[in-house]
Amino acid sequence: MITASDKRWGIAGHVLMAVLAFLALAPFVLLLIASFTEEGAAIRNGYSFFPEEFSLEAYRYIFNQWSTIGRSYMVTIFITVVGTVAGVIMAAMLAFVVSRKDLPGRSIILFMLTFTMLFHGGLTSTYIIYTQIFHIKDTMFGLLLPGLLMNAYSVMMFRNYFETTIPEALMEAAQIDGAKETTIFFKIVVPLSLPMVATVGLTVALTYWNDWQNGLYYLSNNSKLQSIQTLLNKMNENIKFLQQNNVGTQFTAADMPSTTIRMAIAVVGILPILLLYPFFQKWFVQGIMAGAVKE
Repeated sequence: MITASDKRWGIAGHVLMAVLAFLALAPFVLLLIASFTEEGAAIRNGYSFFPEEFSLEAYRYIFNQWSTIGRSYMVTIFITVVGTVAGVIMAAMLAFVVSRKDLPGRSIILFMLTFTMLFHGGLTSTYIIYTQIFHIKDTMFGLLLPGLLMNAYSVMMFRNYFETTIPEALMEAAQIDGAKETTIFFKIVVPLSLPMVATVGLTVALTYWNDWQNGLYYLSNNSKLQSIQTLLNKMNENIKFLQQNNVGTQFTAADMPSTTIRMAIAVVGILPILLLYPFFQKWFVQGIMAGAVKE
C-alpha cells in the first residue's frame, strides 16, 4: 500500500531528477542558442538563453567551407564505422577466449590486459612505434590503429558479461552436439550479447568520432585525411585557418563571426552523436549494468 509519505518522496524524487536533467541539458541548449546569436550581441552581452538577435552567419561561414568540412566528415564516418566494427569484433573474440575458465594461461592473459589498463608506455615511445615500426604516419591507419589497439576496457566488459549472463551449460550443450568454438561464438554468444555489443560499440564509436589527437600526432598539417574533430579543433584554436581557406566566399576578416563560430563548430561536431544516442540508450544502460557487475 502506497502511503502519503511515499507519494511525497516520489514527487520529491521526480522533481530532483527533473532539476538534474535540466542542469545536464542546459549547457547544450545554451551552446545551440549561442551558435545562432548575432556576433555583435554576443560580444556586448555574452551568451544568453534569450539573445537580442538571431543570426545564421556562423553556420553560413562554416558551410561555405563545406568542401573541406564535408571531406573531413566522410573521413570521420569511415574511420568511426570501420574502427567500431573492428574494435567490437576484436574485443568480443578476445573476451570470449579469456572467459573460458579452462583456458591454459588464462590468468596471465588477464593480468596483461589489466596491466595495460593501468600503465602506458608514454606518448614518445608510442609515437616512435607507430611511425617507425608500423609506418602509419600520413595514412588512414594513423586515425584507426592507435584507438583499435587500446580497448582492454572493452574486453573486460565483454568478459564480465559472458561470465555472468551467458549460461555455461548452454555452451557445453552446443559442444556436445558437435559445435566448434567459432560456431558457439557467432551463433550463441553474440546473439545473446546484443546489449553489450551496443554498449561497447557506442563507446568505441564515441572514441573514434571525438578523437582529434591521433590526427594531430600522425597526420601532417596539409593532410587531406584529417577527421572532422581535428579540423574543427584547428578552426577553434586558430580562426585564421578559415581565412586562409576563404577563396571564393563573400566574407572578409572583419566580417568573420569569430565569437559565435566557435559555438557553431561545437554544434557541427557533436550533432550526429546527439541524434544517434537516443536510439542506443536502452541497450547502452542495459549493457553497462550487466557488464560492470560481477556476481
